[in-house]
Amino acid sequence: MPPRSPRRLLHEQPPASALRARATRCGVKGSGVRLALGAQQSSPVIRGCELYFRGDAAFASPGVYEYLEQNHILYATRLPANQVLSRDIEHLMTRPVGRPPKRPRVFYHDFSYQATSWSTPRRVIAKVEWHAGELFPRVGFIVTNMTAKAKNVVRFYNKRGNCEQWIKEGKRTLTWTRLSCTRFSSNQVRLALFVLAYNLGNFFRRFALPSQVSHWSLSSIQLKLIKIGAKVMSHSRRTIFQMAEVAVPEALFAALLERIRCLVAAPT
Repeated sequence: MPPRSPRRLLHEQPPASALRARATRCGVKGSGVRLALGAQQSSPVIRGCELYFRGDAAFASPGVYEYLEQNHILYATRLPANQVLSRDIEHLMTRPVGRPPKRPRVFYHDFSYQATSWSTPRRVIAKVEWHAGELFPRVGFIVTNMTAKAKNVVRFYNKRGNCEQWIKEGKRTLTWTRLSCTRFSSNQVRLALFVLAYNLGNFFRRFALPSQVSHWSLSSIQLKLIKIGAKVMSHSRRTIFQMAEVAVPEALFAALLERIRCLVAAPT
């Protein structure tokens, strides 16, 4: 099986003002804010790449929208519900007739909306879910500048949870929140090394693992492939590593080494 191709770059870096406002609301102080603001010094426009932004309701700010639109970044952020938004979906708030199916009934509706603090109207997508056994529907609003179908925009926004899982994986596996240095610059370098280690591990998982173990987490890779014991036997012509096949069978380990060889650039 050939290695998988890298995905498109997703840009999820919010503007400095929004970071500062969110940090104030969430009680984040000092080095965390300065580190986030430092990332804003570089230009967000990368030639040849499409930039996207996903955010929860904490980023529902006109300053965020204007920053993203000025830099041609496509975004989809959660929008808190209000009476004006609810009036636009009144036709979807009536329970569908008939016995409810096991799977929820999902309806989408997009419309133009302009809040009092907004300088221009923007596209809002509403998602209404009717679940069996529930009296009221589940309603969510998303503001976006994307032109895709409403269902596809909601699907793009829902992938925001994947990013949070990757952050949690890095915190648990690499403990990259262990920033105990007294100087901010030292903690910044330490965090950069943690992120580099995570990217290397993710690169190894995406391009080197065979298909039958491609679902392994970084913790499994650490315990089963890196932090493993072996008996080393040295002879005059070769060195032999004897490892137990409890975690990784011999055939799987051989397939792993073959995929690593395929990643080596051809000699020039």
